[in-house]
Amino acid sequence: MTTKLLTGLLAKPSEAGAEARCTRGERLFQIAFGAIQWPWLLRSLYGGTQAQKQALLDRVGLAEDALPHLGSWKADTYLLHRIVDIIEDARPATVVELGSGATSLVIAKALAQHGGGMLHSYDGHAPFIESMQGWLAEHQLHAAFHYAPLGQRDVRWPGLWYNLTAVPGSIDLLVIDGPPWAVHPFARGMAERLFPLIAPGGTVLLDDAARPGERYVAHRWKKAWPDFDFRFESGGTKGTLVGRRRG
Repeated sequence: MTTKLLTGLLAKPSEAGAEARCTRGERLFQIAFGAIQWPWLLRSLYGGTQAQKQALLDRVGLAEDALPHLGSWKADTYLLHRIVDIIEDARPATVVELGSGATSLVIAKALAQHGGGMLHSYDGHAPFIESMQGWLAEHQLHAAFHYAPLGQRDVRWPGLWYNLTAVPGSIDLLVIDGPPWAVHPFARGMAERLFPLIAPGGTVLLDDAARPGERYVAHRWKKAWPDFDFRFESGGTKGTLVGRRRG
């Protein structure tokens, strides 16, 4: 979850209920793992050069002040360009993203330009949903934003996962940029719950894929989902995992 304003260094407190909070063991693991992956976390704060951001804005026809701040946990320009690449090429009818923010604006704008598909965006902080709707409305754009508090567990993965509602029955592009690593370094692995909904030829994008936690997630996905072709792209500052479902 990020906004068009400067984003703080620490993740926002979880809105999960007391019965669905991370365990003490998970918290200790998160602290210990943070000591390992801090160099990658620092790199996550960089969003790309001003020239790269301007090229992105020109590409999708957004004003210079549409994305006043990138970096500080926001998507970097490489990921945003890759999202636009896929939308231009595949013209997805349905895009789902986990973790709303700068990606939401770029996705909605690219969809309006290329096929008019629909974005469904899920985030774990209720006040942010209204803020995102207003941000897109400033640019005459629309998306379906859904409040999805962290509360789900999965025996295959540690940490907490979104309580998702109104999930489309078929997904052409899935963008995974949440939950934040502070929930648990492996928590994004639970995004595989949505893989059966991805249409043949559809795409999965995992942000922050250079981090050790996401590398572990990718390793397990490659073994568990043989009908997807996964590859790591080292462009940008944070790395991107791209998975395509065989058609």
